[in-house]
Amino acid sequence: MFARAITPTLLKTVNTFPITMLTGPRQSGKTTLLKNQFPDFSYINLEAPDILLRIQADPRGFLFSNEKKWIIDEAQHFPELFSYLQEYLDQHPKVGHFILSGSQNFLLNEQISQSLAGRVGILELLPLSYSEYLSNPASHPMTLWQFLYHGTYPRPYQEHLDLSIWYNSYIRTYIERDVRNQLQVRDLSKFQLFLKLCAGRHGQILNLSSLANDCGISQTTATEWMSILEANYIVYRLRPHFQNFNKRLIKNPKLYFYDTAIVCQLLGIETPEHLEVHSHRGAIFEGFVLTEIIKMYIFKGKIPAFYFWRDHLGTEVDALIEKGENFLALEIKSSATFDPALLNELKKWLKIAKEKCHYSGLIYGGEESFKFDGMDIIAWNKCAEFLFEKI
Repeated sequence: MFARAITPTLLKTVNTFPITMLTGPRQSGKTTLLKNQFPDFSYINLEAPDILLRIQADPRGFLFSNEKKWIIDEAQHFPELFSYLQEYLDQHPKVGHFILSGSQNFLLNEQISQSLAGRVGILELLPLSYSEYLSNPASHPMTLWQFLYHGTYPRPYQEHLDLSIWYNSYIRTYIERDVRNQLQVRDLSKFQLFLKLCAGRHGQILNLSSLANDCGISQTTATEWMSILEANYIVYRLRPHFQNFNKRLIKNPKLYFYDTAIVCQLLGIETPEHLEVHSHRGAIFEGFVLTEIIKMYIFKGKIPAFYFWRDHLGTEVDALIEKGENFLALEIKSSATFDPALLNELKKWLKIAKEKCHYSGLIYGGEESFKFDGMDIIAWNKCAEFLFEKI
């Protein structure tokens, strides 16, 4: 069993709000976490057709006829539920009575904004961080490329499943099925091509017009498909930093997948050794570290507040993390050997930022952490603990 770092925040939220909502991608461990932490709650899954029909037929009788506390999984399948919950809470205001979970964040949030604003604590659970992976006594330390190739979803580790078969099934059943159903995509081959082209752009500046042209779809369709992939926790976009806040919103972001193994499968990477020499190894490592940053935020119930920075000459800093009016600046390099030249672009940014940066460091592919020239050089397998303290 994996110890999930979000557990203290989850317990606090359940004891603060009438309703707690836990969202995240399918198979990220939401149901396991909730059942283990709240054994006194009754559990139902609205993805089961018979359960859904029963609750649709008599939601008041099903949920409110006794003092049961409920975990309601895949709650987005019954949008009207949120209005009934509002009615119940108007009459019985109390904390810690309902926990909702779901994998389609945009549907749940749409209903919450209409019915439950101010009464619900919203948390997210992504797949495992490296430190969470190691929390299982059965886990064995991996090399960097083994872990990036094997990915962060807990189930293949818990059940000792064949990695390639599980991830191919995950892509075909959850990603393609869920997203296709939401978008009513008729041409599966174009959507599969879209996914592969997105994987090829992992870690790159996203140009939706170019992506649409390469896929043979309209830019409007590409925008819609990308938004749904984001809402289902498959990809995210990292915005560039500008002092002018409006520019941050309109300038092109960089595209990343949440899980490195999904990228490997879509790119046809066959082994950890293949990944180690692959042309995308740097981008995949960078995406891993950036996703670790996101996980450190959500473990604490915070909204991620970080960017990348690039000037007109191409000088780039991989992550600027906001801390009030100041920043933490991080470079991310996949090399296992430290070279002082890896800090060159970070030092250029420090000259520009001056007092705005109160911390800077490098996360790299080596396994030894140390100080160099006043900066932390952080091993990849220690970055989660480091980030948890800094964020």
